[in-house]
Amino acid sequence: MLIFVFTNQRNMKDYWINRYYQKIFPELVQEGKVLVIYGPRRSGKTELIKKHLSTFSGKIYIGNGDDMELRDLISSQNTRRIITLLGNYDLVFIDEAQKIPGAGLGLKILVDNAPNCKIIITGSSSLDLARHTGEPLTGRQRIRVLFPISVSELYEQFGGMNVNQMLEELMIYGSYPEIVTSKSTEQRKEYLLTLRNSYLLKDIFELENIRNPALITDLLKMLAFQIGHEVSLSEVGSSLQVARQTIERYIDLLEKSFILKKVTGFSQNLRSEVTKTARYYFYDNGVRNAVINNFNPLDMRNDTGMLWENFMFIERMKIQHYKQLYSNNYFWRTYDKKEIDHIEERDGKLFAFEFKWGSKKVKAPRLWKETYPESEFQMVNKDNFLEFLI
Repeated sequence: MLIFVFTNQRNMKDYWINRYYQKIFPELVQEGKVLVIYGPRRSGKTELIKKHLSTFSGKIYIGNGDDMELRDLISSQNTRRIITLLGNYDLVFIDEAQKIPGAGLGLKILVDNAPNCKIIITGSSSLDLARHTGEPLTGRQRIRVLFPISVSELYEQFGGMNVNQMLEELMIYGSYPEIVTSKSTEQRKEYLLTLRNSYLLKDIFELENIRNPALITDLLKMLAFQIGHEVSLSEVGSSLQVARQTIERYIDLLEKSFILKKVTGFSQNLRSEVTKTARYYFYDNGVRNAVINNFNPLDMRNDTGMLWENFMFIERMKIQHYKQLYSNNYFWRTYDKKEIDHIEERDGKLFAFEFKWGSKKVKAPRLWKETYPESEFQMVNKDNFLEFLI
């Protein structure tokens, strides 16, 4: 399948995929504030910052949390040393800042004593970065998440026809930058398997005392087959022969590492509405398919509906975050199996969406319409998904 068609026949490898934050970086990076950019590993955080720095006029320091001298400096909380060595830069960028113990206190010293310095830090996990920067930087930080490439970013740069043409590829291989720019399906498979084996769980294994890494892999496999369905953690624990509390802890770690996203059930009026279980989506379809080792085309799969629902939910979440559309996201289901895939509660209103790969029209369940008559309902399929995501 041809992914992008360009009149000049240039390959995607020749292109930098413009990211949403590029346009608003000048307003995000401010004096007296620390810009914190979280995001999954390999989502392009470092390259995004370097792109911004290439246009920045001023004295820049670029460091990494792996650098022992930098770790010792920030962790020392020695005001004189920190200001002497970093205080005269116009911009300080620290990559992988979650590896620096007590980073928040050290950066607070820099912010408070060098008010003209702009500071950017990135982290591939909120596990340790939030723990070490949260409270000390209260009121001194701005937090953003960089996801794998979004449909809206692709649409803005390459147009709707090209995005529509690559839809199946996105559903199967996901949208990590190196996936989107890869030349062949074999390269994509190799990259995703490497991501699965070498990077995906790295933060969890490095920062947490995980005694049974294989258990997390088995847990991910189980959840990969339950997209769009409520998950009983007790049943999962029973199947994996571990306590429910262990499953809850591992899922929490997977959420903080930007691998899984938890969604709860919506309820306001009915006793029959399901609220005690949750659904789990993967942050990237390619990662999900790598977990179960299935990269078959859509016409050879029986999980296309799951892939579509996962893809629509995550892409919607990306656009909500980038455009600061503050929304509570849910699914809706009753005990007699009436359901809607996605509910957004924002600005005092309810918006209901049903995700269907096929073109067959569906209507909102009568009980939903009767219970929430002021809500809006829309079916999202491959014919109108771009309107939903841009």
